[in-house]
Amino acid sequence: MSRLDEEKLALLRRWGEGLTVDDREEVRAAGRAILMLSDEIERLHIDLWHARDVGPPETDDSEETPEAASERSLGSTLRSRIAALSLTRSTNR
Repeated sequence: MSRLDEEKLALLRRWGEGLTVDDREEVRAAGRAILMLSDEIERLHIDLWHARDVGPPETDDSEETPEAASERSLGSTLRSRIAALSLTRSTNR
């Protein structure tokens, strides 16, 4: 499975926008869902970018700092959100 790059994300947004103007309510709802998910992906990219800017703390490896725990937690949160997005996409096919 290929990665979701900027071009594919832009395509998803165009699809979502197109679906939001359909006559059928369920199709409009699907379009809104696609737009919501693409917005969430953008926020996750920004969060990941900021997390990388912070970088790992320079401490002794034997003790985990609150910052390291927070970074690990952020990674876990991002992975779970992406997994949920993947699951949602696979069930909507």
